[in-house]
Amino acid sequence: MNKKTIIYSIKSALPVMTGYIVLSIGFGLLLQGKGYEWGWAVLMSTGIYAGSMQFVTINLLSAGASIITTAIMTLMVNIRHLFYGITMLKEYSEAGWRKPYLIFSLTDETYSLICSPDLPDDINRKDYFFIVSLVNQLSWIAGSIIGSVLGNIIPFDTTGIDFAMTALFVIILVEQLEKSKQHLPAFTGFIISIFCLLLFGPNQFLIPSMILITIALFIEKKSLERSKMDPVKRTR
Repeated sequence: MNKKTIIYSIKSALPVMTGYIVLSIGFGLLLQGKGYEWGWAVLMSTGIYAGSMQFVTINLLSAGASIITTAIMTLMVNIRHLFYGITMLKEYSEAGWRKPYLIFSLTDETYSLICSPDLPDDINRKDYFFIVSLVNQLSWIAGSIIGSVLGNIIPFDTTGIDFAMTALFVIILVEQLEKSKQHLPAFTGFIISIFCLLLFGPNQFLIPSMILITIALFIEKKSLERSKMDPVKRTR
């Protein structure tokens, strides 16, 4: 790994790293509030590393949920990774020794940084993927430890802390809209999500909306690729 790639990757990841530290502090506070010490924060942030699922896991642990219940809940919460993860199959298949960790550490926010990066020529693409994924997880682990330790020292009212994850998603969306010239995919996802929410209700809309969004994006991708090719053909 060259120095330029490391510095560039860390700078690119800074917004997510900052958000992860804040969010994971909230996670550590909630975990400590349920009576689990900082060691649990390290274990969960290292082994699970799935922000929203970690917040859910706190309730599952405190409620004494069964393995089957936990497995089903994990599938429901994290099934969205399947839909956007398939878009990285080609990239990750060529990542060599980095591949297992890249698959494990692919989160929503990390994906937003690596799905279509416009990298300088002197930046190693695969190392960029790895460093961004690694520093994001390290920031999450660090924040969860800080939150757990603070929760043990200072009493906190943790009401509403779990909403911070939603706030981060909104910020990432706004940043992506500002950087991208093509807003059709974002508006497609928004419209389909609202439609499924009204049709299936708040407890059932996630999986249908993800399926429809994936289909719509594949169709849009082919349409956009054809539109890019047509002007080229006309100039020949």
